[in-house]
Amino acid sequence: MVEPASISPQIVEGLYCEALVLADEVRAAFSLSQRTDPPGRDEDLVRIALSCEGLRTTTRIMHALAWLLNQRSFLMGELTEFQLRRHGRLSRDLRSHDPENLALLPRETRDLVAETERFYRRLMRLDEDWRQIPPNRPSALDTLRWRVQRQV
Repeated sequence: MVEPASISPQIVEGLYCEALVLADEVRAAFSLSQRTDPPGRDEDLVRIALSCEGLRTTTRIMHALAWLLNQRSFLMGELTEFQLRRHGRLSRDLRSHDPENLALLPRETRDLVAETERFYRRLMRLDEDWRQIPPNRPSALDTLRWRVQRQV
C-alpha cells in the first residue's frame, strides 16, 4: 500500500484558484435576477429547480472554499495540525443534485453542477488521504510557544 502524501502548498493554491473560478461561475449560472422570461407554470418549475440546485451547488462550493481556506491557514502557520484535524473536516453529508430538478435546467448549468460535484469529490479524497497520515504531536513546549506567539 502506498503511503498517503501530505498536501503541498502548490496543490492547495491551485485548488483554491479553481474553486474561486467555480464559485463565480455558479453565482452567474444561478442568478435569478438575470432571468427575463415571463412567469408561467413551466417557468415557475424551472425557477424552483434553479433555486434548489443553486442552493445545493453554492453550498457545495462554499464548503470546498472553507476547507481550502483552512488548509491555507495551516500551511501559513495560522492553525496547528491539531486544530486542522479537529475543525477542518470536509463535510461528508452534502446532498447531491436532484435528477428531476436538473433535467429542467439548461445543459451548461447541468454541466456546471456535475463539475462542482467532481471537484468536491476530489477534495474529499485529498482530505481522506491526509487524515490517514498519523498526526504530528507537538511537544508541550511547542504548543506553549505557539500560544504565546498568537497572543503577541
